[in-house]
Amino acid sequence: QVQLVESGGGLAQAGGSLKLSCSASGTISNLDSMGWYRQAPGKQRELVGSISENNIDYADSVKGRFTISRDYVRNMVYLQMNGLKVEDTAVYYCHSQSYWEHREHWGQGTLVTVSS
Repeated sequence: QVQLVESGGGLAQAGGSLKLSCSASGTISNLDSMGWYRQAPGKQRELVGSISENNIDYADSVKGRFTISRDYVRNMVYLQMNGLKVEDTAVYYCHSQSYWEHREHWGQGTLVTVSS
């Protein structure tokens, strides 16, 4: 069983920066995907970015502004968010998916609020 715990959310001004962290406990392979989703009020949850040993993906809306990174030894994944926009306001969820079984796990979410 994998447990994910996020930290680092909060309030930022437009144009500012925040860094989210996610700590994973349990068995995680380097091939397993870890990443971030977000859900804004009244909208569906969407992928922000994901990373595995083989691949890194970003949503088009965050490319060039957000950077995802991963510490494979400590089982941590990070999301550095620069150039924040009001439309980045959402609850951000840490996510993992196992490579072979495609089993998914979610964190409890952390709120990011960007003010104009």
